[in-house]
Order: sequence, then structure tokens, then C-alpha cells
Amino acid sequence: MAQTHADVMLRIPADSAYLAVLRTATAGLAARLDFTLDDIEDLRIAVDEACAMVLPQARPDSDLTCTFDLDAARLTVAVSAECDSPRPPNRDGFAWTVLAALTNEVSAEVEGDTLTVTLARGTSGSE
Repeated sequence: MAQTHADVMLRIPADSAYLAVLRTATAGLAARLDFTLDDIEDLRIAVDEACAMVLPQARPDSDLTCTFDLDAARLTVAVSAECDSPRPPNRDGFAWTVLAALTNEVSAEVEGDTLTVTLARGTSGSE
């Protein structure tokens, strides 16, 4: 079977009430890449943590954008929002430690008025 590459982007209101949509999308996309059930749950938690870092800084009535980059054995998720004075998350904090433990890679970037937290995880067979 030929390896394919796909991208998915979801834009939801920057409100924690909508995070279930991102958790469900994360689980569905990870299952499509044959992640184990444990890996899928770890990714769902990781996306929640990334959103918890971005949402408090998001402008009121703005959107949270989540992009999913699907590779043959890897899922990369970037969560971003426009902020008034964006600051990268504390890399010594508990949330960052949890996010780093649940993923293979994690980074945060401030570009202009946008804060983005990116995480990546490979399937169990690819690590």
C-alpha cells in the first residue's frame, strides 16, 4: 500500500466547552494511523494539555485552530490562537512536563499575536 500524507484543520471557538470536538478528532485520526488504544488516550490527553496552555491567553470571542499532520506512522498536532500579549508556556511547569511525557516532541512558538503549541507522537511500531 502506498504511503499517504494528509492534513486536517479544525477551527472552533476558543472556549473549553468545544474541546471534546478536538479530543474526538484526535482519537479518530490516531486510530486511522493504527495507534494503540493507550497511545490514542495519551494523544487525547496531550491535546487537552496543549489547549489548556493556549486557551487562557486567547482573545475573547476568538477561534482556536488545530491542525493535524498525518504521516504514515506519526501524528503532529498544532494548537494555536490569537492573543493580545502571547507568552510561551512555562517549560518548567507541570502541564509542560505532562505534555512532554505523553509525546515524542513538543514545542511552543510565539509569532506576532499568535501562540502555537505543537506536539508529535509516532505509532508504537515507529519508535
